[in-house]
Formats: sequence, C-alpha cells, structure tokens
Amino acid sequence: MNERLTFKVIDENGKEIECEALFTFESEETKKNYIVYTDNTIDEEGNIRVYASVYTPNQPETQLQPIETEKEWKIIETILNELQKEVKEKMGNNEQ
Repeated sequence: MNERLTFKVIDENGKEIECEALFTFESEETKKNYIVYTDNTIDEEGNIRVYASVYTPNQPETQLQPIETEKEWKIIETILNELQKEVKEKMGNNEQ
C-alpha cells in the first residue's frame, strides 16, 4: 500500500497550499537533508511542478529552508534524473 505523505505550506501571499512529499534524502556531500515535493500543479509545458528544500528531520514543526548553492541543485537534479530514468525503464518493461 502506498501511503501519501502530505503537508501544508504557506506561500508568499499567506495562502495555505497542500503539498505531497515525493522523497527525502540526506546528502553525504553536504551533510544536509532534503525533501522533494509537489503541489500537484502543472506548468506551461504540461509537467507536474516539483520543488525541493532543506529540512531538519524529527522536528515537531519542520521548517523548510531554501536551497542555497548550485552544487546542491546539481545533487537534487542528478537524483531526479536517475529516478525518472528508473520509472521510464519500469514502464518500458511493463509494456512488453
């Protein structure tokens, strides 16, 4: 059973938005924990919008922090690309 992990964030206009966590990971390189999530909205190209933030696990009130360096974005981008590749391979294998 796949249980969705949802949480609410407040945007810059004070509006509450429900988001769904896609995955979390800790980078050995930066020693930080990251969460990759979506608000399930679609961008101009028809893709689901995906966001990433730094977070501290096991906190009662988790504060999402912005990702500050290009290096951190590259790490997240690499993981997203790998996951996307795996999903496409699985989908390709199911079609045969």
